[in-house]
Amino acid sequence: MTTEFQSSKPIYMQIVDRIIIDILQEKQILGDKLPSVREKAVQIGVNPNTIQRAYSELERMSVVETRRGQGTFVIENSHLLDELRLSMQTEVINEYVKKMKEIGITKQQMISELQHYLKEED
Repeated sequence: MTTEFQSSKPIYMQIVDRIIIDILQEKQILGDKLPSVREKAVQIGVNPNTIQRAYSELERMSVVETRRGQGTFVIENSHLLDELRLSMQTEVINEYVKKMKEIGITKQQMISELQHYLKEED
């Protein structure tokens, strides 16, 4: 099964985001072992080096840890979910505001349209 990727963001970062979302949705539980680099590469149809780069980035972000001879595991940190959720939330909001400003939408229009969208969604 190959995954569709956006051309606007490096593939390894899209994989990082997907793994973080899986953690936030508790599809990957704190302390869980991630698939091996080769296994994950086959699952999503990318080069193993891309997965290795994603895992390295996750380790740099203190989301996972690699245990020699055992694999890569999600860090068992109870505050991790809150930190990840806040970080992703900030990233999404920043991207939204940036894009809206690019097309000439004012702050008040953003708020109004977002409130309208949320009301319609309910």
